[in-house]
Amino acid sequence: MKRMLFAVVLVAMVFTGVQSIFAESDEPTIYVIKQGDTLWGLSDRFLKDPYYWPDLWVRNPQHITNPHLIFPGQRLKVYSDRIEVEEAGQGSTAQAGQAEAAKAPTTEMKAIAEEVVKERSFTVRGGEGFLLEKSLRPAGYIVATHQDRKLSGEDDVVYTDIGRINKTKAGARFSIFRKMNAVSHPVINVILGYKVVPLGTLRLTELEERGSKAIITKSFLEIGEGDFLWPYRERKREVYLKAADRNVSGYIVETLSGAKQIATGDVVYLDLGKAQGLKIGNMLYIVREVVPEKKIYDQRPAVKLPVNVLGALVVVEIGKNTATGLVVKNTDVIYRGDRVELKKSK
Repeated sequence: MKRMLFAVVLVAMVFTGVQSIFAESDEPTIYVIKQGDTLWGLSDRFLKDPYYWPDLWVRNPQHITNPHLIFPGQRLKVYSDRIEVEEAGQGSTAQAGQAEAAKAPTTEMKAIAEEVVKERSFTVRGGEGFLLEKSLRPAGYIVATHQDRKLSGEDDVVYTDIGRINKTKAGARFSIFRKMNAVSHPVINVILGYKVVPLGTLRLTELEERGSKAIITKSFLEIGEGDFLWPYRERKREVYLKAADRNVSGYIVETLSGAKQIATGDVVYLDLGKAQGLKIGNMLYIVREVVPEKKIYDQRPAVKLPVNVLGALVVVEIGKNTATGLVVKNTDVIYRGDRVELKKSK
């Protein structure tokens, strides 16, 4: 019996060693990212686990600066238990050249840029709103209204949870906002934040330790309990165009109005922010991929076609991973989910 047990253990040890040798010599499959690929989809396709994509992002921060974005031409090394992004220079020089060429502005982009740059600055009125990211915390909330009114407006009295403990004084002004619907990414379906809209402004008049009385000094929409407060900033301001210092790509994830069709003058929200190098005043091109309905030759690689340039937008507000943009030019109808590109100035 002991001999049999020893034999079983020995076989198990040998088998484990063989597995270890194969794991160490496991040669990866090289996959070149194509238009339309997502981290979610690739994780599901190769590892049968769509929720692996955050791990793929964390392992490759130098190659994937934004978890929502991967670029055609990037090469992945697919192992049995993981996916890695291939280091620059390991692929062919032809692919590197194609990737570099893709960064250059097209003739359409240059024409739009020349037209937009003539304006030099754009006026924003303060009603653009923004996406409230998880990391952002409001200064306070309206916790009650005078005589329990359901809705309040200009010159009405309200009560807040901002007090002396917040190191503020009577006379301090705040902007009033309302948190609306959650905004999910149109490609990977991850919640980016909540859309918020401006409602008005108020001024604190009397303070207690943890609360205060306030008067609404301006209202654009009806105000009620639960609306939140943000340090006051002048609504109307000029946003001056600022040259880009990098190439970045992202998506239009939502609009202020909720309209499906977007045109010049509309406000949109992006999945790009300070963390991706975006700045207020940056101009981004709005583009859409041109995808053939079917392959003429099934055995050949997918054809990469020039993008269709739909217009341009200017960043007017910015968060850590999201931004608010004003569409300043459109040559075709724009939709939620269309891609945006920031092109480095030469």
